[in-house]
Amino acid sequence: MAINTTATLASDVVTATYPVGGMTCAACAASVESMLQAQPGVISASVSYANRSVAIHMQPGKVTFNQLQKTVRQIGYDLLANPEMAEELEKQHYTKLKKRTLGAFICAVPVIIISMFFHHGFPGSNWLLLVLTTPVVGWFGRDFFVNGFKKAKHGAANMDTLVALSTGVAYLFSAFNTFYPQWMNQRGLEPQVYFESAAAVIAFILLGKLLEERARKGTSAALKKLIALQPKKVKVLQPDSTEIEIPIEEVQSGDRIRIRPGEKIPVDGLVQQGESFLDESMLTGEPIALRKTINDRVFTGTLNQKGSLEIVAQKTGSETMLAQIIQTVQKAQASKPPVQKLADQISAVFVPIVLGLALLSFGIWYLVGPDNSLTFALQAFVTVLIIACPCALGLATPTAIMVAVGKGAENGILVKDAQSLEIAHKVNAIVLDKTGTLTKGRPEAEEFIWVSNKSNYSEVKEAVLAIEQRSEHPLAEAITQNLRLDELKPVNIEEFKSITGQGVQAKVGNQLYSIGNRTLLLDSGIVISERAEQIMKEQGELAKTLIFVAVEQELVAVIPVTDQIKETSVHAVRELQNLGLAVYLLTGDNQQAAEAIARQTGIVHVTAGVSPTGKADYVKQLQQNNLTVAMVGDGINDSPALAQADLGIAMGQGTDVAMETAGLTLMQSDLRSIAKAIKLSRATVSTIRQNLFWAFIYNLIGIPIAAGVLYPINGYLLNPMLAGAAMALSSVSVVANSLRLRRLML
Repeated sequence: MAINTTATLASDVVTATYPVGGMTCAACAASVESMLQAQPGVISASVSYANRSVAIHMQPGKVTFNQLQKTVRQIGYDLLANPEMAEELEKQHYTKLKKRTLGAFICAVPVIIISMFFHHGFPGSNWLLLVLTTPVVGWFGRDFFVNGFKKAKHGAANMDTLVALSTGVAYLFSAFNTFYPQWMNQRGLEPQVYFESAAAVIAFILLGKLLEERARKGTSAALKKLIALQPKKVKVLQPDSTEIEIPIEEVQSGDRIRIRPGEKIPVDGLVQQGESFLDESMLTGEPIALRKTINDRVFTGTLNQKGSLEIVAQKTGSETMLAQIIQTVQKAQASKPPVQKLADQISAVFVPIVLGLALLSFGIWYLVGPDNSLTFALQAFVTVLIIACPCALGLATPTAIMVAVGKGAENGILVKDAQSLEIAHKVNAIVLDKTGTLTKGRPEAEEFIWVSNKSNYSEVKEAVLAIEQRSEHPLAEAITQNLRLDELKPVNIEEFKSITGQGVQAKVGNQLYSIGNRTLLLDSGIVISERAEQIMKEQGELAKTLIFVAVEQELVAVIPVTDQIKETSVHAVRELQNLGLAVYLLTGDNQQAAEAIARQTGIVHVTAGVSPTGKADYVKQLQQNNLTVAMVGDGINDSPALAQADLGIAMGQGTDVAMETAGLTLMQSDLRSIAKAIKLSRATVSTIRQNLFWAFIYNLIGIPIAAGVLYPINGYLLNPMLAGAAMALSSVSVVANSLRLRRLML
């Protein structure tokens, strides 16, 4: 069974998505894609290396899953029937890789120490090095040789080919000189060994692969948590009003379902009976629970807070809004380009060139070399391959990434993967969610604004606290939290009454208190004074919700309730603009609230009233205008946009789904960390480019010298031992350059 299969507009074409096993680099993804696209019945295939999956557009009846699987297996990979199988294989692969990396380092470290500090060896040192290096090459690093061989069978090459070729030659040459040192001695040459080259390269590149796999492990977790929002069992009402519990898969449109307090809504539907407040923040991102009564719509995954509801199912399964969000996240993740590692791209050309140069050097010196031309030619051949060993190339990216990730963690920036860190430096547009991102994400009541000068302020506050403590409305909690900070005496209330959609009324002593919205005042015949109208206008421009307090027929106070802007938001927006980024505000809230926040923070581009999938479409529209977009959010409703964006940034106090969909997470929920992340990314990418530049320059200069171009001029032929030392020096320089990131001021 595929992950997802959907019919397209053409009835004879279907799209299926399958997991792919065994891919180790972007070049692998290209190989799988090209082989699948060549199959009859396959219209197109798109492989995502990041997701380890392939989306295939094909004609049913002309090609089967077994045929596609056989094709992929022929080139050394695997097409898997279902995501559960892929997940299990991923776990096994990660565990195996971790053990091999640890084993490689246990063996490689003493090899490196002996080679560095005992240049001329000691009795039996070569045999000890052989014993320690053999398991690194033959067991812990065997996948490099297996994958390199598979590539070679199809006339292709990648990083694995280069690692296998260079470490294999270094190991075999060293082993030969260990077993038969007299062969070199008889020809006037010292039998050198280069075990440290083979052991160190394999150990460090295994570490790089382990770090990459570790970063990928959470990719599917976001989708799993979205799916987990839907209850597994549902209480369906029968015609005689008895309840039966059935699996969610068996629910059909038109079924009546009972929802008790604290339960999640299992389907999209309409309220038929009851009244309650639902937390829809996972869809809207807004912190205030919404009142639901008869004929109001409810959505899958939202949380019922207070009352009981009876709903009629309208949309189930893949038709629900939650399912659409899941599909949007899945599609956006799968559409991301595979990680195009520069080293892999160049290796495809670099490996054949190096091998060709090594063979050419061998042939030339064998034909025209001095005495013992075979030995001379073999030395040139081995030296070229050793000096071309990709240790510096393999370390260039992972060392910089390792240091940068640590630096980010020190500054409260959690980096999910190397790709996110690399992409961040290209970002020129940043989209900010409002609630929980620019604002604190919860309603807070401000101080009372007194309209009447006749009231006893303390008595009014005491009455409001007592009444609001009886209310179930979410805004009542915000008011009581604020009033609890004052030292107020408890008072008794009588005749408490909740008026749906308006507010509450109760008697304190002989006075009737009315607390609620403007409609409550008008229906109660309470006159709104000019001062109150002026307050309403001023506070409305700031997008605040107003709660009115009246005693008998007199309006005495107005309580503004708002989702406060974080103290750091204004400074953070200004800093992002100073870095040359265009800042956009995108929210599901109303236009007035969005514009009020934009005015206070200095944001020019504002779009409000946007659905979760609409946010993803907005990001896509910016991308179509050739912008590299970062999306910042904290809610499940932001996850489609976070996945669609070139870079997703989640707030640390937000939902797990948002954090796992995003590439970067700000652990301190401080927007100023975004500017720090951009600066860190720019410095990291600059360091990686420097590392790659020096790694390739080293090869560009070193390979011709190793091939013997200086010998006709001054009689100099590079010793393989010096080639190994030069290779080690290039690696040290790459690591040292990467460590400079530790001193970066963010």
